[in-house]
Amino acid sequence: MKNLIRKCVDCGKYTMEVTCRKCGGITHSTDPLKYSPSDKFQKFRLKEKEAENYGENRSK
Repeated sequence: MKNLIRKCVDCGKYTMEVTCRKCGGITHSTDPLKYSPSDKFQKFRLKEKEAENYGENRSK
């Protein structure tokens, strides 16, 4: 019941199917990641997000 709503990667349309009816692209679950106060990998995700925001992770 939890994973019913999915979003197409290509066109952004919401659906309940594994493949999008509009464009035929694959869909992913829209559920957010589970939060844990003792997250072991939080510092790595934050570092990666900062790098993306500042453009350090982009290839030239």
